[in-house]
Amino acid sequence: MAALQGLAWLLGLQAVGELLARGLSLPFPGPVIGLLLLLLALRFTPVQSSVRGTAEFLLSHLSLLFVPVGVGVMTHLTLLADNGLQLAIVIVASTLIGLFATAWTLHRLMRGPLAQEDSAVKL
Repeated sequence: MAALQGLAWLLGLQAVGELLARGLSLPFPGPVIGLLLLLLALRFTPVQSSVRGTAEFLLSHLSLLFVPVGVGVMTHLTLLADNGLQLAIVIVASTLIGLFATAWTLHRLMRGPLAQEDSAVKL
């Protein structure tokens, strides 16, 4: 029963997020707004306990959620064959850009005033 309550919380908050996004013409997708609402709702113990069981169940069966994606790829093999090289280049390039942006941000943060205070304390 708790698992169904948790699923009801997840789906209900996603639906509220979707209604807010469409009703207020917000520039964010409804599920993102629903996740933010879930973050706020997780402060309450009844929500935590019911969502915990559902989350554990979904995470334990996470690999099953990739089956539709695999089927989608299999149905579009000709598209993948025609554009596979371009897709591979875009995937590798975007991964490298993300890694460089993360490394640059970390480097900049480590040079900031907080990093200098930490190094002074360690001496």
